[in-house]
Amino acid sequence: MEEVGVTEVVSSIAANSLEALMGILIKLGLSLLVFVIAKLVISLIRRFFNKVSNKEPAKLTPLMAGFVVKVLAVVVWLFAVLIILQIWGINLAPVIAGLGITGVVLGFALQESISNVFSGLLLALNNPFQLGDYVIIGSVEGTVTAMDGISVTLLTGDRKKVTIANKLVLEDPVINFSSSDTRRLDMTVSVAYGSDLERTRQIIRETISAYPEILQEPVPVIEVSKLNSSSVDFIVRPWVRNEDYWKVNWRFQKDIYDRLNEEGITIPFNTLTVNVSQDNG
Repeated sequence: MEEVGVTEVVSSIAANSLEALMGILIKLGLSLLVFVIAKLVISLIRRFFNKVSNKEPAKLTPLMAGFVVKVLAVVVWLFAVLIILQIWGINLAPVIAGLGITGVVLGFALQESISNVFSGLLLALNNPFQLGDYVIIGSVEGTVTAMDGISVTLLTGDRKKVTIANKLVLEDPVINFSSSDTRRLDMTVSVAYGSDLERTRQIIRETISAYPEILQEPVPVIEVSKLNSSSVDFIVRPWVRNEDYWKVNWRFQKDIYDRLNEEGITIPFNTLTVNVSQDNG
């Protein structure tokens, strides 16, 4: 009788263990299925928005599409986690009941993050810049390399990565140099008083006319802009393509210096005169 009882107990434990193991395996399988479906849904969302943003004319920019995809991905993963918790039998009622108080606490704790998310949404809708644009945001200047629900990332000319909160981007003026294919150079040439101004203007015009990067339209502006205390300043404003901006600017500074020296036109510079008096008394 005792052997029969022991056998039944062992059989019962084995059956229960097998049943529990099967239950765990089923839950693992369902959880994995939910995970795969979530990744598939996010992939389809990303593919859809990429396709929409690449259409011509694009009603949705790649930057806006990327932002929307990231927000929707968070929503999809949130739902996936809730479903997986339900699969494992975790009671969410106490969690939901506590969301009232917790929500208030989290609202205060995450108010900056929430503000950045909404600011990012407004930026995506207003579309002040796109990926790859060269911009100035506040005091930071660089190329837009990324944007998410929290911040915008710029890469400066000296290859520094700068991250700016979306809220600050929305508050600061944004200057976008890439909104047009062309850009105006604002350069200054200073000559000494008594110089032949018409000859100086001609030299400047000849110098920039030799550059194939200078656009014929709009016509470059070369005018006397200011009478300084020790110099007469010319403003030189030709138009170039964005990619030629710095190349032309740097070349002009050297070329105009050489040309003015050849023509004997003086480029003024600050001097300091020291008078020494000797008291013989």
